[in-house]
Amino acid sequence: MTIRTTTPDDLEQILQIYAYARTQMRRNGNPTQWGDDRPSVAVLQADIRKGQSHVIEKDGHLCAVFTFIIGDDPTYQTIEQGRWLNAAPYGTIHRLAGNGTAKGIFRQCLTYCMTQIPNIRIDTHRDNAIMQHLLEKNGFVKCGIIYVEDGSPRIAYQKRL
Repeated sequence: MTIRTTTPDDLEQILQIYAYARTQMRRNGNPTQWGDDRPSVAVLQADIRKGQSHVIEKDGHLCAVFTFIIGDDPTYQTIEQGRWLNAAPYGTIHRLAGNGTAKGIFRQCLTYCMTQIPNIRIDTHRDNAIMQHLLEKNGFVKCGIIYVEDGSPRIAYQKRL
């Protein structure tokens, strides 16, 4: 598998990946994290424009997408019921989704991000048991609760080398 920066030409394919991921989330007891229309096209276009969106390819076909942002994340400024592991510079993984055609997507994403900066933060919905399992399996520590733009809570995690 390879990772590259998303281009505007990838948008239709990544919209299909997110549609598949939303269906899988609903099937696995997590119907509200992304609802029927998140992430929005405007958010995805902004990620692409900023060079923060990345796709994972397997055998020349897109199989996953994620956003990786190095620097302060405004939603992470306040954390409740805990604290971050450190205040060092960090990268944040957002909007990770796959289309079901490849295994090991999370590990590929994490390996790539850890080569960019060795301090990673991520959050997930309380109903996203699959992501919580992946995070804990890959050495992330549950740090507390943060709130995303719409005010809904997320479980915040951090991993450092």
